[in-house]
Amino acid sequence: MQVPLIQLQCGVNSYDWGKVGQDSAAAKYAAATEANQFSIESEKPYAELWMGTHPSLPSKDVETQRSLLDLIQDNKALMSLKISEKYGEKLPFLFKILSIRKALSIQAHPNKKLAEQLHAKDPKNYPDDNHKPEMTIAVTPFDGLCGFRPLKEITHFLATVPPLRKLIGEDAAKDFEDAVSGRETSSGAEDTEINKKALQTVFSALMNQDRSTVAAGTKELVASAKKEGESFAGGGGPSNNGQELADLVVRLNGQFEGDIGLFVLFYLNYVELEVGEAMFLKADDIHAYLSGDIIECMASSDNVVRAGFTPKFQDIPTLTSMLTYSYAPISEQKMNPVDYPYVTLNRTAYSSSSSATLYDPPIEEFSVVKTELNDEGAKATFEAIDGPSVILCTAGSGSISVGPKTEKVKAGYVFFVGATAECVLESDSESFTTFKAFCELSGKESANGTS
Repeated sequence: MQVPLIQLQCGVNSYDWGKVGQDSAAAKYAAATEANQFSIESEKPYAELWMGTHPSLPSKDVETQRSLLDLIQDNKALMSLKISEKYGEKLPFLFKILSIRKALSIQAHPNKKLAEQLHAKDPKNYPDDNHKPEMTIAVTPFDGLCGFRPLKEITHFLATVPPLRKLIGEDAAKDFEDAVSGRETSSGAEDTEINKKALQTVFSALMNQDRSTVAAGTKELVASAKKEGESFAGGGGPSNNGQELADLVVRLNGQFEGDIGLFVLFYLNYVELEVGEAMFLKADDIHAYLSGDIIECMASSDNVVRAGFTPKFQDIPTLTSMLTYSYAPISEQKMNPVDYPYVTLNRTAYSSSSSATLYDPPIEEFSVVKTELNDEGAKATFEAIDGPSVILCTAGSGSISVGPKTEKVKAGYVFFVGATAECVLESDSESFTTFKAFCELSGKESANGTS
């Protein structure tokens, strides 16, 4: 019986928004695995390292060169019979490193039902029939646009950013203000429904403007940002000051001159994540990542509905009709990681303040544990789970053991660990950091909190 510990060879995508050459963590991690025979080109952008069974960029066993998909379909016990049956003998999650140099598209990922409809109607642009909720964990400082702002902030910007109000029209702006007035923070079901419909209408009024009108509006907007500085946008809202917003407009215009995204940012929360901070995006939540290196874990899908900051196919009617139009401060999208309880740290790990931190979104396809071993000889022993895991090392070096098999680990190495296998990580450096994505449908690690 094969020991369920497999070193993986993982592919990297080159997209224009990726960091260039050695600046890209995705590229450096891909190059760390010698079997990849991958060399980094100094002028080429590298955007994403993919770890999983998705057919667009499937991972392989370093030793045999067989795909991970083949291996888990041949031996269903590697994932557990329950998970194999439920997810069609494919890994239920896709694990990624993203290295972001400039803005990704303004986008959302469809829910399961819509994904099936879009795939059936337009398989070229929507290659999957699966939903794509996703979690983002910052590996380096990160910023992005995520989810709709509180309504009072949007109302503030409609009143203090003249090019925005001019673009969507006085009638649309006034209708929105009148509709939400007095109920912006109400939690009542009826008020919330009125607010969401009003937000959909005023957002659609922006998104349906023609390109030439938008381009003309952005010239006025950028000129105001450069001229007004800290007083821009009425000095900003409670979440962002005027200078921060002015700098953001100028920066994004330098990447996508005249783009509608320069106006969309007044509707969306601008978020900054420090290293280790995380957020969760449900299906149908709007977002745009702007810069940084991040761990991303998602349901195994490659569906994206785009509408700005991109030369790729844009589907504005689908985007404006599919969004949840939930509105909240960014604090409600940030996750609250907790200590992971199903790991034993040795004395060296305890004395060096080592840790295992759980990021647990409200879905069952995946959770992630970040382990930091802060001294040579620090060891973390993970209890067996009834599901698969993929482990990526992002810093330092050490070893990974499953049963009698032990493998060396360094930054960029990726391993698959099969179901029901105890796993031991041990550091041989002063700082050994790994991220483990896993799925278990029931029991102590269930992503939905049930046991």
